[in-house]
Amino acid sequence: MVYLIARLILRPLFLLCRPRVTGKENVPVSGPFIIASNHLSFIDSIAIPLMAPRRVGYLAKAEYFTGSGVRGWLIRTLFTALGALPVERGTHRAAQAALDTAMSVLRAGGGFGIYPEGTRSRDGRLARGKTGVAWLALTADCPVVPVGVIGTDRIQPVGARWPWPRRFTITFGEPMTFPEHRGKAGNGRARREVTDRIMVAIAELSGQEKAGWEAPGAAA
Repeated sequence: MVYLIARLILRPLFLLCRPRVTGKENVPVSGPFIIASNHLSFIDSIAIPLMAPRRVGYLAKAEYFTGSGVRGWLIRTLFTALGALPVERGTHRAAQAALDTAMSVLRAGGGFGIYPEGTRSRDGRLARGKTGVAWLALTADCPVVPVGVIGTDRIQPVGARWPWPRRFTITFGEPMTFPEHRGKAGNGRARREVTDRIMVAIAELSGQEKAGWEAPGAAA
């Protein structure tokens, strides 16, 4: 109920930005799925769930839930209302705990959003993805919907305290499955191949220049 109320209140505010949203029909109507997107702004974790046709859970760094003052209260309330899950960052144990939290959402038949790059792009380019997204997809055996986000960095640039209405685009791509790698979540080569294929799809949707994809085995 809190999620529905938050969506009813916040979605009209985002519509002031006149978003272009296409491909919503590519999001599965039932069952678990993963949203894998490029990451340009703090706003992405709000815009994508509000524009998606189904509820999408995101991990959010724990600092978003501990801020002080009016801004801290607003951010904490917003992420709580949208069903975001706080996660610590910076250690291997924290990374595994984050994946385990994501799996609990997928096993319950829900949607989970992830940024394979691991962090926001500082220069507008698309970094090579980390393989956690492939581990989730292969472990949960569920489709991955690649998403390209354009323009959210202009709504709230890195370092800006408050957002400003700017037009942005969200494109939901066709869902991807990897039956040839079923059961291979523990295989590093399989995870790398799946991740690279997902990142290629994201790059095609976002139009971003690739950065750091020169490592052996990276997709062209």
